[in-house]
Amino acid sequence: MSNYVMRPDTLDKIAAYKADICRINGAKSTGQAFSVAPSVAQSIETRVQESSEFLSLINVVEVDQESGEKIMIGVSQPIAYRVPTSSTRNPIDPITLDASGYFCRKTDFDTQITYRTLDQWAKFPDFQKRVRDAILKRVGLDRIMIGWNGQSAADTTNRVTNPLLQDVNIGWLKKLRDAAPARVINQIVPGSNKVLVGMTGDYADIDALVLDVFNNIIDPWHRESQLGFVAIMGADLNADSRFPMLNSTMPASEMMAADIIRTSGKVGGLPVVHVPFFPAKSLFITPISNLSIYWQRGTRRRRIVENPARDRIEDYQSVNEAYVIEDYGQCALIENIQFVS
Repeated sequence: MSNYVMRPDTLDKIAAYKADICRINGAKSTGQAFSVAPSVAQSIETRVQESSEFLSLINVVEVDQESGEKIMIGVSQPIAYRVPTSSTRNPIDPITLDASGYFCRKTDFDTQITYRTLDQWAKFPDFQKRVRDAILKRVGLDRIMIGWNGQSAADTTNRVTNPLLQDVNIGWLKKLRDAAPARVINQIVPGSNKVLVGMTGDYADIDALVLDVFNNIIDPWHRESQLGFVAIMGADLNADSRFPMLNSTMPASEMMAADIIRTSGKVGGLPVVHVPFFPAKSLFITPISNLSIYWQRGTRRRRIVENPARDRIEDYQSVNEAYVIEDYGQCALIENIQFVS
């Protein structure tokens, strides 16, 4: 039995909120599952992306098919060459497609908001925006978490045993480990499972480590340009005083979406940044624009359910999505970093 009853003005605002959702999606009722209209689905994706500075810098791409070849945004290889005039010229496709491709998996993003919270929000003129943004902000954070930590796509996920959403989808780092293991360094001495940094370690300092990895793993045509490359570093590696956070002087209002923390220092000549949920003891070299999330057109579904037995409204949403590294030649991952004296 319900223990809490929403105020009449809150009920009116909830009714208006549901009516607007029905109107813009052409749905008869929010209580039954409906397909989100294409223009609304695109708007949702845009707002999720805008909720996070990091997501605003990666590619969020709409695709028609559940699976296929990667889009390969950008130029992946040189095209300049020469043959004798007597020979046949063979043009090179600079947007070479990757046979490893992508596969979009259905992901549920279900949320609940209690009646008490809705009553508190009802006094604000931007009530509908608050409800919408609370959901979209969480979707964005979950996508970042999956991108860095996703290991598998289980039929039934478990947030207790996988608190970083490791079983929701296959993320960027797992994709790299599986598809291009030569670009992943997790030990120097075989069997040690360590990359030691320090005077008695495998590298004298982290600059030497990054320089060595960058110069030997990144494809040469990307290496020479260095365009957009950053060193995404686990926050636990930021003990060095030469990496103070540049964001610390930003107004609080601007820090809300600024989930990329930039530092004033560099490692191996590359700017250092921190992003939410990036694994500890790890460092990832790539342009941020080399990372993508694909979502499949026509797969976004939604249903809003009143649950008075639990004093809340439940919002059920789902969409098919995939996490993609566009060009493995532009990235390298270093894991198991340990500092030694």
